[in-house]
Amino acid sequence: MKLLTLKFFILLVVLFIPNAVNSKELNGLKNLVVYEDQKKISEISFKNEKDKNVSLSEYKNKLLILNFWATWCEPCKEEMPSLQNLQNNSKFKNLKILPINIGQEDKNSIKKFFSDVNIDAFEIFYDSDVKLAKKFSLRGIPTSILINKDGYEFAKVIGSIDFEDPKFVNWLLNYD
Repeated sequence: MKLLTLKFFILLVVLFIPNAVNSKELNGLKNLVVYEDQKKISEISFKNEKDKNVSLSEYKNKLLILNFWATWCEPCKEEMPSLQNLQNNSKFKNLKILPINIGQEDKNSIKKFFSDVNIDAFEIFYDSDVKLAKKFSLRGIPTSILINKDGYEFAKVIGSIDFEDPKFVNWLLNYD
């Protein structure tokens, strides 16, 4: 019986320790997962309002937040104004936020959404074939991917947060 208990304990350790080692939550900020092992982002692209491909390489040496959202997503609607206010925060010199619609919606629906929630600081980007959602293994929206100036994904926000939370802003300034 002791041997069976020991095997069960070892199995639990093997299953759960890698997740604890590779990521951690920032104190007091739920939904934010900071990676201890950053992930290099290979070349990715998505579309802009003019149906032209936009490449992340266009934003070299920028702190990037890729925010995946949809017009029908209520938490997306709630967090979008704080995301815009983060983009407009004068403390940041190299921050670029790219809200990427993955709801397979037309541009007029996206424009109406932005108008309804008073968003005027963002361009329209979309990933209608949802390739990026698959590439980043999104489990739901909103999800925000944080990429440092060297092109490494270093954190992820799963679900919505207040992007104006002083704890988050002060932490993110370390990467600007």
